[in-house]
Amino acid sequence: MTLQQLLLILWARRKPALAILALAVLATLVVSLLLPKQYKASTAVVVDVKSPDPIAGMVLPGLMAPGYMATQVDIVTSDRTAQRVVKLLRMDESTPIREQWLEATEGRGEITHWLAELLQKKLDVKPSRESNVINIGFTGQEPAFTAAVANAFAQAYIDTTIELRVEPARQYATWFDSQVKAQRERLEAAQKALSDFQQESGIIATDERLDYEMQKYNELSSQLTQAEAQGADSSSKQKLGSSDTLPEVMTNPLINQLKADVARLESRLKELSGNLGENHPQYQRTLAEVNELKARLKSETQKVTSSIGTAGRVSQAKEVELQAAIEAQRKKVLDLKKQRDEISVLVREVESAQRGFDAIGQRMTQSTLEAQSLQTNVSVLTPAFQPLSPSGPRVFLNVIVAFMVGTVLAVAVALGVELAQPRVRSAGDLAIAMSVPVLSVLDSATVSPAEGKWRLWRRPRIRRGGHDVQLKVSEA
Repeated sequence: MTLQQLLLILWARRKPALAILALAVLATLVVSLLLPKQYKASTAVVVDVKSPDPIAGMVLPGLMAPGYMATQVDIVTSDRTAQRVVKLLRMDESTPIREQWLEATEGRGEITHWLAELLQKKLDVKPSRESNVINIGFTGQEPAFTAAVANAFAQAYIDTTIELRVEPARQYATWFDSQVKAQRERLEAAQKALSDFQQESGIIATDERLDYEMQKYNELSSQLTQAEAQGADSSSKQKLGSSDTLPEVMTNPLINQLKADVARLESRLKELSGNLGENHPQYQRTLAEVNELKARLKSETQKVTSSIGTAGRVSQAKEVELQAAIEAQRKKVLDLKKQRDEISVLVREVESAQRGFDAIGQRMTQSTLEAQSLQTNVSVLTPAFQPLSPSGPRVFLNVIVAFMVGTVLAVAVALGVELAQPRVRSAGDLAIAMSVPVLSVLDSATVSPAEGKWRLWRRPRIRRGGHDVQLKVSEA
C-alpha cells in the first residue's frame, strides 16, 4: 500500500475515523475530570557508606558492596517496613479503615497486612544514580496524609535498619554469653590445676629455682674436679722417693730458714774446728746447735710430707662426698625439670584459656554494645511536606495521549473497514484489481451525468485469489 492509497482511504473514511478520535479524546477528558485529585509527597534519605562503624571502628565491607543500595531499596519496599508504617500511623486502630477492611476481605487475614499491601501499591522508591540518596514518594488523595505516610516510611526504614542490625547482635551476645561461661569454667579449672600442682611441689618460680639448682650442680661439679686434681697431685707427690724435692718443702719459709741456719752454723763449725779444735767447748756448743737445727729441719720436713698425705686422704674423702652430693643434685635437677615441664603445660593451658576468655569476652562486649546501639548510617535528608498542588490526574497529558491513541485506533478502524469493503480509489487500484493497463483516465467534466450515475451505480466484479470481489468505482 502506497502513501497515496493510505491517504485516499483515510479521506474516504474520515467521518468514522474522526468520530472514533473525538470519542477517545472526549472519554479521556471526561474520565480525567471525574477522577479524584492525587497528591504526591516525597522524602529523601541519605545512606552513609563511608563513615566507620562507631563500635567496630572501621568501614564495614558490606557497605561498599555493589548491591548494597538495591538492598536498601528492597528494605524500604518490604512488607516489614510497610507494616511498621501502619503501626506508626495507627491505621489499624481507625474505625472507618477497619470497616473498609471488613467490607473488602470479610474479616479474612489481618488488617495490618491488608493495609501494608495498599500502601505498597502507592509507594514509589527511587535511588539516585550517582549518590547514596534514596527518594521515597507516596501518592494519595489527601495532602496531609500523603506527607505523613512518606515521612512514616522514612522513619520506618530507619527503625527497620536498626532492628536488622540489633537483632543479630542480640543473638550473638546471647551465644557469646554462654561461651564466656564455658570459657570461664575452663580457665578456672586450668588455674586450679596449676595452683594445686604448685602447692604440692612447693614451686612458685620454676625457672628461677631451676637456674639456682643448676648453678649449685655446676659448683659441686667444679669442686669435685678440684678435689680429684688435689688427690691426684697428693698421690703423685707421695710416690716420689725424696721429700726434699717436694714443692711444699722447697717453698716452705721455715724450712728454708732452718736450712740457712744449718749452713751458717756448719760453716762456723768448720772455722772453729780449724782454729780451736773439735774438743773445744765452743765447738761442741756449736755442734750441738747444728744437730738441733738438723733435727728440727727433719721434723719440719716430715710434717710437710705428712700434711701432703693428709691432704690426699682428705681429697679422697671429699671426692666421695662430692660424688654423692652431685648425684643427689642431679636427681633433684631432673625432678625439677620434670616438674617444670608439667607446670609449663599447665601454664600454657591457663594462657590458652585466658586468651580464649579475653577474645570471647571482647566479642561479647562488642555484640552487647551493638545490641544496645540505636545508631544507624541512614538519616533523613529532606522530610516530606504537604503538597500544595495535585500531581494527578494530568488532564493535558492524558488528552495528548488519548489523541495519539485515538489517532492510531481511527487509522486501524479505517483500514479494517477498507479491508472488509474494498473500493477502487485511484487508477492504480483499478489496474491492480483488473490486471490490465490503464490507457486513460476520464475526468468527471468529460463524462455525462448519466454515465456518471452509471459509473457510481455499477460495481464490477473481479477475481482475487479464487473469490469474486465486487468493486465500487468512486467518482475520484
